[in-house]
Amino acid sequence: MVVQKKIAVAGATGRLGRHVVDVLVERGQRVVAFSRADGVDIETGTGLDEALTGVDIVIDASSTPSADQQVATEFFSSSARNLHAAGERAGVERLVVVSIIGIDGSLAGYNAAKLAHEQELLKGALPVQILRAAQFHELVEVMVGWGTEGSVAYVAGMRTQLVAARTVAEALVDMALNPVPAQDIPFAEIAGPQPETMAGAAAALVAARGTDLQIVETSDTADPDREQFENGSLLPSSHAVLAGPTFAEWINATVLADR
Repeated sequence: MVVQKKIAVAGATGRLGRHVVDVLVERGQRVVAFSRADGVDIETGTGLDEALTGVDIVIDASSTPSADQQVATEFFSSSARNLHAAGERAGVERLVVVSIIGIDGSLAGYNAAKLAHEQELLKGALPVQILRAAQFHELVEVMVGWGTEGSVAYVAGMRTQLVAARTVAEALVDMALNPVPAQDIPFAEIAGPQPETMAGAAAALVAARGTDLQIVETSDTADPDREQFENGSLLPSSHAVLAGPTFAEWINATVLADR
């Protein structure tokens, strides 16, 4: 018998959040899905008290489109404080939040902002469970777009273990419905089945789409996190759960299936 909970999903229309909503519905849970489009802004707190009325658990799948460290840090820090405050007023049991594998030493950009997010979350009044995930399959296309100049796409050197957003969503829902007791490891992790390079994945994606873009892997010596990206620090720990599909399988199921 399914124990039904009322679960709110912040960032419900995003790359990850829409999958979280789908998984919750498939599992027979009561879902409160919201985003800025619904008039609920977790950065400012607008509409949050009303959205969390009667909610048992909050899954925070929200993000910011900005990779700027200051902008992203302000978003994540404010949203963490607001979710704790509104959640406590509403009697929420706990927060379940997604983060990124290997960011402990991050100094710049989005990863550093997510590290600040974790730290702010852990200061709050409510119990928090954090799931660290590898980079999503869906991120590859975003990075190709960011780096495209004419017929060339410049992609930063990165070793990763790409994972599907749907797979991460399933793990977040598992965590929400079956909380794991505190252990010696600080954060649970989810990653894909095998290591990849971001440039290699980008080349595979471009080839599958049949475009003429040339992928060039870059190494920015001015980036304080360059070594972290390139030396394998973003690969999963030994305790990580590894789950498919592989990036090649994901391409076959999503990109090639649409052609």
